[in-house]
Amino acid sequence: MATWTALTTLETKHDAEALGAAMEGLMPEPTGVGVFEMEDGSGLWEVGGYFEEKPDIAGLALLATLHNARPFAVSELPETDWVAHVRRELAPVEAGRFFVYGSHDADKLPQDPAKIPLLIEAAMAFGTGHHGTTLGCLKALDRLDNEGFSTDRTADIGCGTAVLAMAAAKIWPGTPVASDIDPVAVEVAEANLKANGMAGAVTCCEAAGFDNPILAEKAPYGLIFANILMGPLVALAPDLAKHLEQGGYAILSGLLNEQAEAVQAAYEAEGLALHHAEQIREWTTLTLRRV
Repeated sequence: MATWTALTTLETKHDAEALGAAMEGLMPEPTGVGVFEMEDGSGLWEVGGYFEEKPDIAGLALLATLHNARPFAVSELPETDWVAHVRRELAPVEAGRFFVYGSHDADKLPQDPAKIPLLIEAAMAFGTGHHGTTLGCLKALDRLDNEGFSTDRTADIGCGTAVLAMAAAKIWPGTPVASDIDPVAVEVAEANLKANGMAGAVTCCEAAGFDNPILAEKAPYGLIFANILMGPLVALAPDLAKHLEQGGYAILSGLLNEQAEAVQAAYEAEGLALHHAEQIREWTTLTLRRV
């Protein structure tokens, strides 16, 4: 059975949430409505509705007008075998020595003993290794290790699946801390640790930034990952610098290429210097050192 989507954008969160609430009253009813801040740095908010039958086009046009939104883009989506789609799209990823794969690709594990496999399933948390930001962070970690750096105190802020903390735990001593503001992500992180036979190798906790006693207890850190978004990264700069030891590194991503300069400047103002920058498609990963 085909499904339908109806998408539009607005300039403010308040207007987007109001439109999202109004869409709930449409007939036929949407099976779901989502309101999201767009990650392209535009500051716009996207409102999307999902329908099991063709939505009321006139009703959508009226709602768009009433809420000062752009006209809805309505699309019919063909029936999809999502299991097959995910298996096709989420092929294994290699980032330096790290080999990130899903269980459907367990037969493709490399024979090279120097490779480090990490089993990460696509789930309700960001970080399967396929996105340019996660890939960039894994490559940055591999690069630091090849340069001779290591630490027994690593933090992964906004951890998602915790793939970055897991990678650090595989190559360095100590027990990394992986935190996320989303409790679902924390659950996903703990499930991934168990799936990799790494239960207890990473300490997972719920936190906004560094606001958790577990994170404070292990500071200062030799390495801090923060793979989030530009706005939160800039806001996090003073606190991250405070929790990073002298000579320690921060690996930052979640940045569009054109946003990297502003984020770099925010961290340089806190005493960090650029060590390396890498662009993967439209995304930049920054490695900075506290000098």
